[in-house]
Amino acid sequence: AGESSGPVPGDGAGPPATERVLFPPTFSVSEIKNKQRRHFMFLRWKQQQRKEKLALKKKRRKEREALGDKAPPKAVPKTIENQRVYDETTVDPNDEEVAFDEATDEFAPYFNRQTVPKILITTSDRPRGRTVRFCEQLATVIPNSHVYYRRGLALKRIIPQCIARDFTDLIVINEDRKIPNGLVLSHLPDGPTAHFRMSSVRLRKEIKRKGKEPTEHVPEVILNNFTTRLGHSIGRMFAALFPHDPQFIGRQVATFHNQRDYIFFRFHRYIFKSEKKVGIQELGPRFTLKLRSLQKGTFDSKFGEYEWIHKRREMDTSRRKFHL
Repeated sequence: AGESSGPVPGDGAGPPATERVLFPPTFSVSEIKNKQRRHFMFLRWKQQQRKEKLALKKKRRKEREALGDKAPPKAVPKTIENQRVYDETTVDPNDEEVAFDEATDEFAPYFNRQTVPKILITTSDRPRGRTVRFCEQLATVIPNSHVYYRRGLALKRIIPQCIARDFTDLIVINEDRKIPNGLVLSHLPDGPTAHFRMSSVRLRKEIKRKGKEPTEHVPEVILNNFTTRLGHSIGRMFAALFPHDPQFIGRQVATFHNQRDYIFFRFHRYIFKSEKKVGIQELGPRFTLKLRSLQKGTFDSKFGEYEWIHKRREMDTSRRKFHL
């Protein structure tokens, strides 16, 4: 008499606490009324999910090692990028029409080495400290670039002066509430002009584990995933900002990486540790661009002819549809 029919909590019987199921199958964290308790239980649930995922991953790896060469090929994970909706304007490298357009467009003198890039970097009126520092750091990334401040001068008056002084490109950094939020890139003398929304700006001092200050060597340029005709034009605009022959001794590289129509800019220094390993240091600054419009000719907000304008309601109907 008096014997229990099962294990009593705390007497050492039963499975250890780490093996017990934390939540019943029908449990929902949202049913908990107390906010702190709900948050705590949610973190425990996420931790349990991670452990189960890691255990499954280890199990699959052991099974593959046991099967050896007979193991089935790894499944390709589904991502938004590899499920992208086909775009009929995707560029074929061997397309004669594309090759002819590139040989006769506004950037042909640069790619034929007839012109040397000379860049003017300016700002909106009365820039604040953060925008000023960003322009100064951007000038150390792009060789042969010069920073001048607007002082109330209209862009329509700046562009003829740039052309008269042999500038090949004009970059305008706009700001809102003391934060850089826009970039206008105009290729001189005949355009085109691209307007980007800028976000996630990080100056050098805000980057963790950054390298030393960049040197004056001409960097290498990497352009990733600019596959459509529009993306090809934007990629050529970025390429035309940098001189042709990079100085490899500087080991510096500027990257424009397009992913889901967001253009991520990074500036790194690299070093070869061995034949297979490469170490990189980010030098900064970093920022993200989103194309808003592409305009023929130089900047003209009233009478300019637009080649492409981002219309959110019409163009963003599918998450798998990209334009660059």
